[in-house]
Amino acid sequence: MNPIYKRWYDHDPLLLEVVELLKNYQEELKSQAELFLIKIEEKVSKEAIEKFYELVKPVNGNRWYDYDPIISRTVELLRVVPPDVQRACAEHFINALKEMGVEYESPNLKK
Repeated sequence: MNPIYKRWYDHDPLLLEVVELLKNYQEELKSQAELFLIKIEEKVSKEAIEKFYELVKPVNGNRWYDYDPIISRTVELLRVVPPDVQRACAEHFINALKEMGVEYESPNLKK
């Protein structure tokens, strides 16, 4: 039986970590979020992303990620893609941090 998760990203510790990183370091990680969006746009199109975002964004955004359009689009896209794509995106995100020279060890990942 699958456990019931409180939030959509709780099912994967790595995805949880990326969402927490984005939440806590929005300005510092904005360039990674922009790269993520560019890669998605290359696969589906910028228009499709914009159309999707217009459908899902709340009218009175009060979530932590609603205040920045780049972070908001990134989190919303992560939310709706299949779990295997979420995992791959999270892995790429963490690897990109390491390539930038950020020494990072997730406190959420069990060894």
